[in-house]
Amino acid sequence: MEKALLGLTAAFLLMTTGYFLGARSAADPYRVDTQYPAAAEIAAPSEAPPAAPEGTVNINTATAAELETLPGIGEKRAADIVADRAANGPFRIPEDLTRVKGIGEGTLAGLIEYITVE
Repeated sequence: MEKALLGLTAAFLLMTTGYFLGARSAADPYRVDTQYPAAAEIAAPSEAPPAAPEGTVNINTATAAELETLPGIGEKRAADIVADRAANGPFRIPEDLTRVKGIGEGTLAGLIEYITVE
């Protein structure tokens, strides 16, 4: 019994050693070539991004149209802000805007300098 166990262990060690040694030299490394387009080939944006509002927008009193002037806020998101304000009351701090569905930390970071709750 001991000889059989010793034989199986030796066979296992030989197989795994052969597998790892053979796997290292079997494949050539990949080469990836990248071509960058010339500056003339890069298309200019068809539409300029909306300009940031002058001053700040009070998110507690602004209409949906006024909220749409904020960067990253479209018609749907502005309507969601107005609906949340009506359902849950005014925003106490600008960071409360994240309670609106679809507005996370990233969106808030782009808005924080343009909004107020005064």
